Amino acid sequence: MKDEILTYLEMCSRQGMSLQRGMCFREPPAHGIVLMSRRPNAPYADDLSLDEQVLFYEGHDIGRTRSTPNPKTIDQPRINANGRPTENGKFASWVDALKAGRVSPAIFRVYEKMRPGIWTDRGLYLLKDYDYPLVNDRRVFKFRLEQAPFDSSDRNESAPTDLKFSRQIPSSIKQHVYKRDKGKCVMCGATDHLHFDHDFPFAKGGASILPENVRILCARHNLSKSANIE
Repeated sequence: MKDEILTYLEMCSRQGMSLQRGMCFREPPAHGIVLMSRRPNAPYADDLSLDEQVLFYEGHDIGRTRSTPNPKTIDQPRINANGRPTENGKFASWVDALKAGRVSPAIFRVYEKMRPGIWTDRGLYLLKDYDYPLVNDRRVFKFRLEQAPFDSSDRNESAPTDLKFSRQIPSSIKQHVYKRDKGKCVMCGATDHLHFDHDFPFAKGGASILPENVRILCARHNLSKSANIE
């Protein structure tokens, strides 16, 4: 669920798999998975547009072996040694088919790392494009994903286009609120099943860009609040 706060183990349990690769392609209508990070010293150069509606996701390196002790010196691969496509290759091939008009955009659930072991669900994004530029003397995949105009709970929701009026809570606000609220529900102190919540509802004009209007609630208090509003 979008804006949910999860531990790594909770995230793996939710997806039903050990999330080791950081990028996992699943053919639509299934949702693929992307793990991103913009933290200092993150292994890949992931980034978001200023309005946080577009994700620029870096492809993954070849695995570290004795013969390739530094994968950062090798072109990111599209094909494995066994001739099968890497996850980079699956992403890129789907975009090629999309541009040829043969498929619809692939859908990905995006999780962003907030701190060691703690992640937040950014919602669903659509894979739209990629590039394979030369970066520091090697080829690197750069994938472009755009926030989907729907989420699992509401496929009719229109995608916001302006951060000021967006339901999307910026990463910087999430980081601030998580530290301020000490990673606990502000109502009961629970540390599991947490969500970022608009104190004054977004639907009634509550802002996403003000930390004063964002707080952490557990699922029980989030649901009870919704019931009271309705």
